Amino acid sequence: MKAGTGVRARGARAALMATVFVCAACGLVYELALVALGSYLLGNTAEQASIVLGVMVFAMGIGALAAKPLQRRAAVSFALIELALAFFGGLSVIVLYAAFAWLQIYTIAMVGMALLLGALIGAEIPLLMVMLQRIRRQAAGSAVADLFAADYIGGLLGGLAFPFLLLPLFGQLRGALIVGAVNAVAGLALVFIVFRKDLGKRGRITLSVLSALVALTLVGGYVYSHRFEAAAQQALYADPIIYSEQTQYQRIVITDGVTPFDEKDTRLYLNGDLQFASVDEYRYHEALVHPAMAGERSRVLILGGGDGLALREVLDYPDVESVTLVELDPAMTGLAATHPILSELNDHAFDDPRVTVVNDDAFGWLREERGAFDAIVVDMPDPDETATAKLYSVEFYALAARHLTEDGAMVVQSGSPYFAPKSFWCINATISEAGLVGTPYHVEVPSFGDWGFHLVGAKAPPLALDPPSPLRSLDQPTLDAAAVFAPDVARVDIEVSTLMHPIILEYALAEWKVH
Repeated sequence: MKAGTGVRARGARAALMATVFVCAACGLVYELALVALGSYLLGNTAEQASIVLGVMVFAMGIGALAAKPLQRRAAVSFALIELALAFFGGLSVIVLYAAFAWLQIYTIAMVGMALLLGALIGAEIPLLMVMLQRIRRQAAGSAVADLFAADYIGGLLGGLAFPFLLLPLFGQLRGALIVGAVNAVAGLALVFIVFRKDLGKRGRITLSVLSALVALTLVGGYVYSHRFEAAAQQALYADPIIYSEQTQYQRIVITDGVTPFDEKDTRLYLNGDLQFASVDEYRYHEALVHPAMAGERSRVLILGGGDGLALREVLDYPDVESVTLVELDPAMTGLAATHPILSELNDHAFDDPRVTVVNDDAFGWLREERGAFDAIVVDMPDPDETATAKLYSVEFYALAARHLTEDGAMVVQSGSPYFAPKSFWCINATISEAGLVGTPYHVEVPSFGDWGFHLVGAKAPPLALDPPSPLRSLDQPTLDAAAVFAPDVARVDIEVSTLMHPIILEYALAEWKVH
């Protein structure tokens, strides 16, 4: 072999390995994008990951088998597959979001997209193997090792780039479009530079035209992605959206509407779930906070409650000396402190010098923190996602109990005993399993329906009130009545929820799906 030929072969081989690396990274990003989108829209990350990854791995096997007849024209076939991956992978999030917002066929569309992308990804390696052998003959085992090494390392790049680069900088829609463009450039560059002779004049023209069409589609998708996202989001909400943000942890949406009685009704949604409606949020937050504040209340801990509305109620007590609010998402607390509508609703609670905000995972923070509190308010989102289910476990409540003073009280928002009775009584059983005792109670919140809470402690705290001024929706007779449950929402024996067996997630998803 001549020296020049050897150098060219080594360069061609390096280019092919680099292409394998980039394509593997893109393929993994497509998978993660489908998982993340499903978890945002439907909750239950574990279920979404299982469906997407299972279907895609299955489809990759089908794609590898389907690539056998294509090996005779490996370079052309590979270029066409990369264009198809760039097109469908880049548009995958847009297509699925549209299916969810307008057609209500998300799961079917997701499975179809996973099958398509998986088959295309599966066809890559057999074709690249043929192309590698064209460049330099080597033992099959050695060639396979080289290809899979580049493939797996590229997967690591994609796995890290998705959460730490693409999502924060570009979001899901534009992130997928950018990855599609990178996928196309990597694949086409290899074919046009290293395997140009295999294309022929007609092949080069065809690929050039198709590349231009794919490029125009991806660029157009990128340019109009914000407009599309706004339209798709608005299709999911009855009232006009006045604020929308995809943070590292959740989708925050604020809508501005009017009730049939011409009252202004501002609503906050996290990942599509209603958190409050301004017309009646006081009923929820009065019932949540004030029973826990009837005893000693110098030091108060709020877990969750990033909108600041529970904090507002706590700060009404002049003898409260300090409040620590632990909220995972800094974007939520920042928004509640600065957005004119939210800050007005929470009476600018975050400006109070008694308040300390900690942006951290409540479970992890409780494990590290050593302080004790007179009152703890647990105002967490419903346990309909894998990430939130752990906050309704025996382990979580046991950790929280360690931070209660001997006579302290803890209140837990517990969902609806009417719409989700298994979830509600599961929380009751789980709290008891953690060694806490107390009283379940429930009130009517028009935007939510019948909504329940648990007031508990190491010793059963009295279900009582001691507000600094009369409350709008709650007095002692009303609170006494709230501890009475009608026969159709009466206590049922139910399994407890733990970290290793988050049964409450199954209950919540099944019950709220019906409603």
